[in-house]
Amino acid sequence: MPKGLIHVYTGEGKGKTTAAFGLAKRAAGHGKKVLILQFLKSRTKNSGESVTAEKTGITVIKFKDQTTPLFDPDVNLQKLKDSIKRATAFTIKEIKSNAYDVVILDEFNTVLNCGYATIKNAMKIIDAKPERLELIFTGRGAPEELIEAADYVTEMRMIKHPFNRGVKARKGIEF
Repeated sequence: MPKGLIHVYTGEGKGKTTAAFGLAKRAAGHGKKVLILQFLKSRTKNSGESVTAEKTGITVIKFKDQTTPLFDPDVNLQKLKDSIKRATAFTIKEIKSNAYDVVILDEFNTVLNCGYATIKNAMKIIDAKPERLELIFTGRGAPEELIEAADYVTEMRMIKHPFNRGVKARKGIEF
């Protein structure tokens, strides 16, 4: 089995999660077992990506007791950090299980960037990675240490976005 690599999709532009889900669907199409773990996603909305991923045999787990203050300004930050700590331990357990060929940590860069977890947590995840596992981190603000540890780094750069004109996220397009 070839060596699995580490990917980072980061930046201010649209498409980080979408790119990771595209990779997941490609891998699943070639018979690989894929796990997507979603951090800091909306409690109430399921993305179109997760709905179609599950239809193609991809395992998607959204940590439902997590949301960002961006979606809910009343979030209890200590409870959020505790939830992320538990989710990180769960992530390491799943990675060590050797049950998957591809694991995607959706919005984990954002978790790090916001200070809800540390780069030490990310390095523990990387250290748990079996050699054959492909590991993908998405989200804005990937720290330099994670970028250095990665084999692939893609930065999505926003040039223009309708949000800046007051257009809200649209179902089926942005989520």
